[in-house]
Amino acid sequence: MLKVFNTITNTKEDFIPLAEKKVRMYVCGVTVYDYCHIGHARSSGVFDVIRRYLLYKGYDVTFVKNYTDIDDKIIKRSAEAEIDWRELTAKFIAEHDADMDALNILHPDLTPKATDYIKQMIEMCQNLIEKGFAYESGGDVYYRVAEFKEYGKLSHRKLEDMMAGARIEVNDNKENPYDFVLWKASKPGEPSWESPWGSGRPGWHIECSVMSEDLLGLPFDIHGGGKDLVFPHHENEIAQSEAACGCMFSKYWIHNGFVNINQEKMSKSLGNFFTIRDVLKEFDAEIVRYFLMTTHYRSALDFSQDHLLEAEQSLNRIYTMLDEINRFQAGKKGLDVSEDAKKMFDAFKEKFDAAMDDDFNTPIALAAMFEVIRETNRLLSSKPNKIGFPVLQEAVKEVFEIINNVLGIIKYTPVQWFKANLSITEEELNKKIQARAEAKREKDFEKADSIRQELKEQGVELLDTVDGTIFRAVKIRNF
Repeated sequence: MLKVFNTITNTKEDFIPLAEKKVRMYVCGVTVYDYCHIGHARSSGVFDVIRRYLLYKGYDVTFVKNYTDIDDKIIKRSAEAEIDWRELTAKFIAEHDADMDALNILHPDLTPKATDYIKQMIEMCQNLIEKGFAYESGGDVYYRVAEFKEYGKLSHRKLEDMMAGARIEVNDNKENPYDFVLWKASKPGEPSWESPWGSGRPGWHIECSVMSEDLLGLPFDIHGGGKDLVFPHHENEIAQSEAACGCMFSKYWIHNGFVNINQEKMSKSLGNFFTIRDVLKEFDAEIVRYFLMTTHYRSALDFSQDHLLEAEQSLNRIYTMLDEINRFQAGKKGLDVSEDAKKMFDAFKEKFDAAMDDDFNTPIALAAMFEVIRETNRLLSSKPNKIGFPVLQEAVKEVFEIINNVLGIIKYTPVQWFKANLSITEEELNKKIQARAEAKREKDFEKADSIRQELKEQGVELLDTVDGTIFRAVKIRNF
């Protein structure tokens, strides 16, 4: 039975969707005014794995992730760049999508933009005003927090202990400093839309309430995002939506932990953040994706070059084993490892499913994968015969089909992986391999050893097999 940690109940619960075998899932997307950073990579990777596992479990999943394409930061950045705000947001939507593709993040089923839902946001504001949960003041519309008696139930805070919304400036037009803006009167020169309260634009929180209801209906199964969104964003979404509809908004609330740099939360305000594209200049995207899964999604993730290097070494181990099983030549003699291979797969499946059923515990799932690698290496060393080897091959293939489908890693062939790690061109490598072979034929073993050593110093290991010389390469990095 799949169990998920539900932020609103602060406990791990059995996952029982509202409709049998169907899951409706909304995850808050990015504000598109800049390049995505590694924190965005983590949140996207977490919910991609959750979605993939639900699909693996046989659920019909509808996955929605939005773009915030109107916001104070967008207006400020477009003014600084002296370009239209729509041009700015179009650029960074495209850049976001390119980063997600690089990280092997599945495309959402639906990707709404806030500005496509202005009419519905105005209608929600009117609904809340009519019900007494909102009021107009100076061209702005505010939500009366005190009217929603359950305010604070997601963040587990008491109203008197809270501060006003982090993105919203306190305004003298408010009845209460805790009230948050639903609609903002526009300033001269700002993007604006006509409303019953004059020209303006939506506040941040209302967009997700409107888009999720329109695309998924209420209530839906899962609402997700980073832990930083619990308050005020998600708390305010609940207040708006549940006041407007008189029903539950989302059944399960799932939040991923922060990314830390040197024990300090990564943030743009502190200047200690790394963009995805900068990290991908040094490390293959699969290394980054693997690294993101080495810590449970609810825990803080400590980002460092050393941890990325450890992830790279782990992937090298995986691809080395896959390379060896691909190249293995079974003979008539040797052991029949059929039963061992079947037991290995069954043990993996049991441990992998148990790990993922326990609130998507990817570190334990990866550990189950490495047990397969160790056992496969052991069985290969026993020289399996032609009866048992195909069974072993098929078991390993099935294991890594699951790993690829659910965790989204091991998308390369071993040859592709090691070629990607080459510090010299493939043409140069082949020339050196040929030169070494020629030296060996001429019994110039000193020259042959010299070429092997030269390549080793460049991160390329040569292996002499019955099929000829092959190579395995690791990146040489100079940090």
